[in-house]
Amino acid sequence: MPELPEVETCLRGLAPHLTGRRILKLVARERRLRWPVTQAVDAAVAGQPIEAVARRAKYLLLHLPQGALILHLGMSGSLRVLPADTPPAAHDHIDLLLDDGRCLRLRDPRRFGSLHWAPPPVTAHPLLAQLGPEPLSPGFDGAYLYRLSRGRRAAVKTFIMDSHVVVGVGNIYASEALHRAGVHPHRPAGRIALARYERLAAAIKTVLAAAIAEGGTSLRDFVREDGNPGYFARALRVYGRAGLPCPGCGEPVRQQRIGQRSSFYCPRCQR
Repeated sequence: MPELPEVETCLRGLAPHLTGRRILKLVARERRLRWPVTQAVDAAVAGQPIEAVARRAKYLLLHLPQGALILHLGMSGSLRVLPADTPPAAHDHIDLLLDDGRCLRLRDPRRFGSLHWAPPPVTAHPLLAQLGPEPLSPGFDGAYLYRLSRGRRAAVKTFIMDSHVVVGVGNIYASEALHRAGVHPHRPAGRIALARYERLAAAIKTVLAAAIAEGGTSLRDFVREDGNPGYFARALRVYGRAGLPCPGCGEPVRQQRIGQRSSFYCPRCQR
């Protein structure tokens, strides 16, 4: 599934092509995505200029004068800006026709993506209203994690992957950040000291910033908006490396299921 760095990479690639363009109309070849794409979306966007392209968590936002389109890429979705007359492939479900003869095309083989219309205030939309802070924002730090974690019995990895706590820390980046911070992923969130949360918050920022700089992590379906893969996979220290030596101490990396997700960690470096 595309995570925050992949979506941020997509945003940065698309924004120069979309900002200032006018949407002529929406063409839906398949409306049955994770939630049906309603006719209300068509009516809301037709003839409207794209004033800005932004991101909140893993959602892309196309801001129009009267609201915003909210896009989620689901498990395997991707977006391309193409000539509008480019023949669609089997899983090319949605086109936004633009006033320069091109289109923004959503490809989604598994149909787990979504497209919604949000009137103002956009942040009040149910998909956005309860989200935690952005991990690269000044408001996200160790003190925030420490305060929110008090009394929590859940594993710290589950805690930092909760979008109500902080957005965009997916499975790959949670494993990598916990390794950098030296924190065992199964340790109860409420039993971690402030100093360790300060290291963990810094590690989350470092890992996500590095992944964004590398264009994300391509493991299965994800490619960038230009069709190229992300390259952060080459820098992974523990994720997907079970049995291989930890780059810090040489101990074999272990794999464990935590919260129904595969977690990778070093039993010596992470306590």
